[in-house]
Amino acid sequence: MASSLSSGRVASLVFVGLVVVLAAASFMADTSDPDTVHTTEQASFRVETVAEGLEVPWGLAFLPDGRLLVAERGGTLRSIGTDGTVSDPIGGVPAVYAEGQGGLMEVKLHPNYDENGWIYLGFSDVRENEAGERVSLTAVSRARLDGTSLVDLESIYQGPLEFYTPSQFHFGTRIVFDEDGFLYFTIGDRGQRTLAQNLDVPYGKVHRLHDDGRVPADNPFVDQADALDTIWSYGHRNPQGMDIHPATGGLFETEHGPKGGDELNLVERGLNYGWPVITYGINYNGTPITDQTEQDGMEQPVVYWTPSIAVCGIEFYTGTAFPEWENDLFVTSLMFAEVRRLEIENNEVVDQEVVYQPQGRIRDVTTGPDGALYVAVESGNSHILRLVPADA
Repeated sequence: MASSLSSGRVASLVFVGLVVVLAAASFMADTSDPDTVHTTEQASFRVETVAEGLEVPWGLAFLPDGRLLVAERGGTLRSIGTDGTVSDPIGGVPAVYAEGQGGLMEVKLHPNYDENGWIYLGFSDVRENEAGERVSLTAVSRARLDGTSLVDLESIYQGPLEFYTPSQFHFGTRIVFDEDGFLYFTIGDRGQRTLAQNLDVPYGKVHRLHDDGRVPADNPFVDQADALDTIWSYGHRNPQGMDIHPATGGLFETEHGPKGGDELNLVERGLNYGWPVITYGINYNGTPITDQTEQDGMEQPVVYWTPSIAVCGIEFYTGTAFPEWENDLFVTSLMFAEVRRLEIENNEVVDQEVVYQPQGRIRDVTTGPDGALYVAVESGNSHILRLVPADA
């Protein structure tokens, strides 16, 4: 397995790749038996089942009362009580295009939720074009939870109909807020790879807005006539993970490569992350996409994975139950059903290990109010697990 931070650092990252391979061999058993202790480089934990019987849980967010909101791909939002009870579908969720790779893919609370009650949803929105086709585009809405239903629904981002497409690929869809309250969200390239480089379309971009949907005056392309003013960065393929480093404030994003070349990026204002001009992956049929892995004016990933791990949601650990993991980045894998821990120093990955491998595709991970690490597992019986300290 190869990894790379940038050219000139290959030797150190080959070592990191070997560590990952060796660690993975120790975590092949799938068990949520609370008596089984899993030992990793930094901490030991047990695994407990929180809830079962879900339908492709994709996004996780904790309410202040301890309930866990779960966004299910099919368009359903549910809550899981502190006793593990799964609610009936919450009403008032906007219509979702749950076809292909689309669906309800994100739920996020406003940083000042205690004051304003806003809950944000990221999803594939469906409309009808002039030809009568059902077409879709990633959208962001917000609402408040009143009992068992969402109310006060507002659209935060809904692109013009001209950008809606019949494509069922690469919706992206993650939402984060920075310390200044700006909202960042992702849209994938929708399977139209070259458009990730075009500033006049929303595909293959990280976008930045105020929390109410207004465009910030300091966005990088706000005064450029041939560019969309919501764009923060571009040249992304299918970004399905995003989080803010709790110590540095850096915006980190993970995206699916093609066959190889999944990436972790440090996303910064106005920068070009290269897809598809540069990539460490190839086409699924084995043919090359490009012979370029770097180019002037295009950013290198912090780390990349070849072969692809099918990277999805990410989370910087902010709890107190595992002090050894403070500010470490947890990364989910669909392909290998892994939860990985990345140690980041000075915006570089200095250590990487597989900490757990349940059976099923891992869609998201989040820190719970109890300090446990909660994991969304997509399987025949999709479920939520939590990692708790071995001595708890």
